[in-house]
Amino acid sequence: MKAVGLYEYLPAEDENSLQNVTVERPTPKPHDIIVHVKAVSLNPVDTKIRAPKDGKEEEPKILGWDAAGVVVETGSDVTLFKEGDEVYYAGSVGRQGANSEYHAVDERIAAKKPSSLDFAEAAAMPLTAITAWEGMFDRLGIAQAAEKNEGKSILIIGAAGGVGSIALQLAAQAGLHVIGTASRKETTDWAREMGADTIINHHDDFRPQLEQEGIHEVDYIFCLNATDTHWDKMADVVKPQGMICSIVETGEKLDLGLLKQKSAGFIWEFMFTRALFETEDMIEQHRLLEEVSSRLDAGTLKTTITERRRGLDAAVFREAHQKLESGTMIGKLVIEFTE
Repeated sequence: MKAVGLYEYLPAEDENSLQNVTVERPTPKPHDIIVHVKAVSLNPVDTKIRAPKDGKEEEPKILGWDAAGVVVETGSDVTLFKEGDEVYYAGSVGRQGANSEYHAVDERIAAKKPSSLDFAEAAAMPLTAITAWEGMFDRLGIAQAAEKNEGKSILIIGAAGGVGSIALQLAAQAGLHVIGTASRKETTDWAREMGADTIINHHDDFRPQLEQEGIHEVDYIFCLNATDTHWDKMADVVKPQGMICSIVETGEKLDLGLLKQKSAGFIWEFMFTRALFETEDMIEQHRLLEEVSSRLDAGTLKTTITERRRGLDAAVFREAHQKLESGTMIGKLVIEFTE
């Protein structure tokens, strides 16, 4: 089958970074479904894994951890899906990605595609929706019922990106006062459209901007950008007994002592944890994606696709990687495959 993969870890502009390859169609494990992939979307995990580093692969490494397509085969223990079902999912970084004609994924981390969305619109959603959902409701412990969050606030750093675009919507539905960070007019406008009540600039100190809006502390902080850069500012404005969650690894040591007097907490969110370690509760990703699908079909959530490309071709993927690495993306970029 056709796929786009890599043998070396190179800059995206290098024509050898991502290549057209031919690999064998995957054989399903007991809990696997085999999906005929119709569209994939890009995420920072794709560019981070592809980024220049030592080492070569004997077999092509296939990226791509956001996909939508049609089930064409099921493993012996599959109970959630049948052939012909349209699905969407984010997959596992412990396995080959979905930048290929066919892809194997564990049924427990996939869900039925929203019927109101096309494959590209659906492919934009899984990884960011899982990350936003787990980060807010599982890690930060935010209640989903709006009446339980009266008077509470959340600061979402990097609000106009893929995860931020979903987190803004979920936070607004949960009844929180939603503060997003953005630094350009187009990202500010997008964040407001997605549900932000207040916008501040993440390049500047948080406290003066928040106090200008009559906000002195925030109950929750969801950091989606440059954890170490924003650490002191987050520790300054988080409420006593509040919580900070980040999805961005840091090359610097974080001074957790800044949170001690406030008895504030810090926790990581990595949406691949359940799939990577096959945790006992990994089916929770199936369930939350089913809920997201229902909300998308009901119109209470909106897809965050903003750009489309077409073709299962290495040149298309290299250009898309460069776009993502430019730091100018708003929402999600999706690549649709042609027959």
